[in-house]
Amino acid sequence: MQEFKILPKLARLSILEEFEGKKLINKDEWIREYPFLAENRATFVTLKLKDKPRGSNLRGCIGSILPYRPLIDDVVANAKAAAFEDPRFPPLTPEEFNRVNIEVSVLSVPEKVEYEDIDDLRKKIRPGVDGVILQLANHQATFLPSVWEELPVFDLFFAHLCMKAGLPGDCLKYHPTIYRYQAIEVEED
Repeated sequence: MQEFKILPKLARLSILEEFEGKKLINKDEWIREYPFLAENRATFVTLKLKDKPRGSNLRGCIGSILPYRPLIDDVVANAKAAAFEDPRFPPLTPEEFNRVNIEVSVLSVPEKVEYEDIDDLRKKIRPGVDGVILQLANHQATFLPSVWEELPVFDLFFAHLCMKAGLPGDCLKYHPTIYRYQAIEVEED
């Protein structure tokens, strides 16, 4: 989707608005120029430090699982949240802002995966393609498809996802509800 190339720029401007304390995005003008921004879509905005090695360069990542607001609003809100509200990190500094690369992932609507057991689930989840949402009782977590680059093995991927949800690493044995989705990922040039 070529039109999504503008999303990282929109995310960067959103964060810059916070640093400069003034509006830099005219929503009506953006939607006039890019009408698809008015469609309800779910996104994740990921900030990575350019000068850190892969695997230790995450600087913020916040997103929406379900499409409930216009794409422009989702990107703006998630960019600001990734920069200033990710509970794993202190708020982004102006100095770091110049060192981050911004990636926007536009998600498909999640679909529930019906599975018998772990082996069956293994056949239905496509590493590198599917993002996964795991739910068990009141615990939930998701990994974007890009997380497979860091955790390319099914068992490792799911152990980390279980732990992200606040569950034991072997939580698949409790047959959690699983959803899968795909993402179109757009990085800054």
